[in-house]
Amino acid sequence: MLTVRAPATSANLGSGFDVFGVALARPADVVRVERARETSIEVTGAGADFIPTDPAKNTAGVVARELDAPARIQIDKGVRPSSGLGSSAASAAGAAVALNELYDLGLSGEDLVWAAAEGEAAVSGDAHADNVAPSILGGFTIVTDHGITRIDADLPVVACLPETIVSTREARGAVPDSATVEQMVETVGNAATLVAGMCRDDPELVGRGMDDPVVTPARTPLIDGYDAVAGRARDAGATGVTVSGAGPAVLAVCRPGTRREVANAMVSGFADAGVEARAYQTEIGRGAELCR
Repeated sequence: MLTVRAPATSANLGSGFDVFGVALARPADVVRVERARETSIEVTGAGADFIPTDPAKNTAGVVARELDAPARIQIDKGVRPSSGLGSSAASAAGAAVALNELYDLGLSGEDLVWAAAEGEAAVSGDAHADNVAPSILGGFTIVTDHGITRIDADLPVVACLPETIVSTREARGAVPDSATVEQMVETVGNAATLVAGMCRDDPELVGRGMDDPVVTPARTPLIDGYDAVAGRARDAGATGVTVSGAGPAVLAVCRPGTRREVANAMVSGFADAGVEARAYQTEIGRGAELCR
């Protein structure tokens, strides 16, 4: 049996809708695989009761099918479903890396990303790779139809997860169908600033580049307390705050030495809205790894 740890992720980062993503050092899923004639799925951990064990409906099971690598797959969920932290992507990524090793398939990291993206399609309806790419490759990733670019960024972040649910389909339904030229220009400028910040490990540039005039404002009404949480995070030392993926998690990029204060401020902001929350004091981390 092989064991892989696959990290949570945060996609979009505000200005990079369906394009940007980062791996988080924590939390993570742990995926164990062993060869079998037919694929079976067992799920434990956070939100396990809400995750299908039918291989055709589970992201890891779909990956096994795509790779033609049947296995007994055990998933210990550290990333809660419907969190905005790439829960389904972590399971898919862990399965892809583990099965590639188990069957000695010799696939590249990018090959595994596209196989894992098919697993994502089983949950979201579309084969988006903005979460699975960083979960497999680590760091900051840029996903386009022409390929994947990875930057080995190093920044402190806080991911604050409220005890509420926002479905991916609901969040996607809130996205406007169009944007003005002015909004497009602002978004492109912010996205370019964010990428420059990632290349320099500069939290000020990254935070400035997270602003988004289109998608984020349409989604924040789905998250009770968002405005208070974002304001308090900035007051405590965050350079930028946005919805993590589809939400409800909120991601803050922090100045060095401020993560604890930012985390406490974000939890307090949700509490004032009557919502319990927990904060992960983390950083941009590595991708899925075999546990030796």
